[in-house]
Amino acid sequence: MDIFDLQWIGFVITFFGTLFLIGEVLVNMRGFFGLLGIGFITVYFGAYVQTGSFFLMLIIYFVGLLLIIIDGKVVNDGTLATLGLASMLTAVALAAPDFTAGLYAILGVLLGSAASFLFLKVFRKRDMWSKIALKDQLTKDAGYNSINKDYEALVGQEGITLNDLRPVGTVKINNKDYSAISGGQWVAKGSKVKVVQVDGTKILVEEIS
Repeated sequence: MDIFDLQWIGFVITFFGTLFLIGEVLVNMRGFFGLLGIGFITVYFGAYVQTGSFFLMLIIYFVGLLLIIIDGKVVNDGTLATLGLASMLTAVALAAPDFTAGLYAILGVLLGSAASFLFLKVFRKRDMWSKIALKDQLTKDAGYNSINKDYEALVGQEGITLNDLRPVGTVKINNKDYSAISGGQWVAKGSKVKVVQVDGTKILVEEIS
């Protein structure tokens, strides 16, 4: 009996394939996890689909993985990640030889994705964007001298919201309009707010009860 005739084998292959591929995105393994993941997924599609569909299924699967990476590193609102996961699940399900094997494969992707986060407890987290993302705060202590003095003077000032802060919006302070952030809270239009912190030109406000 061929090992690929076992319905549960798809679970094992997709589990490890997804585990290592997403693990490569999360932690810095210098491509080792990536190669393992690609190997498992290639074996899965190679075993169950014909040559013509093989590349199509691979594309659908890896496009899904790419959407998850883009969401996590750029967009970060969950929409692309959901579409990406759906794409990966669709690819493995369509490639499965029957319904039960498809369910096993889907379960493998879901559990593999979840289990990949365990790598963060063992290996060093990958920081793909640290070289191009500005993370330093624009403070005097950090050596930045271009801070707008007018913005510094806003700390403690009161104003009114010109639209809903969700959490970003516009406030009017001393008859001037400023872009402000409410620190994660939803503040309705027309609410009185107070400036609690200024970082460069970033204004943090809180609603006055």
